[in-house]
Amino acid sequence: MSQNRHHLSNAPSTAHAHAAGDFIDRHRHDYHQLIYVSSGVFAIRTEQGAWVACPDRAVWMPAKMWHEHRVYGHSSVHTLGFASGDAPLAVDSPTVLAVDGLLRELFIACTEPDLPATELQRLRAVLNDRLRRAHVRPLTLPTARDPRLAHACRVVEDDLSRPRTIAWLARHVGVGERTLTRLFRTEFGTTYPRWRTNTRVFHAMIQLAEGATVTATARRCGWATTSAFIDTFAQTMGRTPGAYRSTAHRPATTGPSTRESAAGSSAADVPSRAVPIRGKGTEAVDHTLPEHDRQSVGIER
Repeated sequence: MSQNRHHLSNAPSTAHAHAAGDFIDRHRHDYHQLIYVSSGVFAIRTEQGAWVACPDRAVWMPAKMWHEHRVYGHSSVHTLGFASGDAPLAVDSPTVLAVDGLLRELFIACTEPDLPATELQRLRAVLNDRLRRAHVRPLTLPTARDPRLAHACRVVEDDLSRPRTIAWLARHVGVGERTLTRLFRTEFGTTYPRWRTNTRVFHAMIQLAEGATVTATARRCGWATTSAFIDTFAQTMGRTPGAYRSTAHRPATTGPSTRESAAGSSAADVPSRAVPIRGKGTEAVDHTLPEHDRQSVGIER
């Protein structure tokens, strides 16, 4: 991965393409990061849960939070860094933002290579203004802490094509129905049916990005009819699955590029060189450590 560094916050912004199936190992940054995908789908996971970045959704990742990425479909990825003391969003947890046409073009423009510093400064000023007005679009798969709830979630996710009632699920995992209902509310803040719908939409986004048809996706993700799937997906995502599929397969708009600032490299510049991309994750990379500290503890570069 190559990166654009700018003098405004000394936090790197990047533009790069990924093949379907690429995996970026668990890592963290000492700056905030906004992750946008102009084509394809990026699944982002932390200890708290999982989020999806796609052509109409960007994900805000706070500084110092461990996370990893998996790519679905050929993806054009734009990441924008924000210094920890200069964040346009007052949030301290991963957040999904709706991306309109102007935000999309600003994300792409701000990660172009070799932008003059004055032009980049103007673009970032407009971007920050628009981010402060962006709408939050929550679609999160939270990670269960209670082992009984975690077991129940795995059972559902292992076969989304089969509708499971809360009563059936409670019997299967060996817990009372009222207890399981309470666990969904206390840990996830929602009901089991709402969680299952979000889970199906989440996986449908991935299926569509990988090229599955709308009908096949509806069947695999447990909708009784294609029309029911279209209605639910459109209500959740603000567009039909067909329109989403077309956008996810939009031709790539980015490529490897590098732009160095006059200030040169810093500790915040290291992550793009340090994060390995491969089919299977290995070591975690702590991007908050200075270069010499990473070498001393044997973290892979």
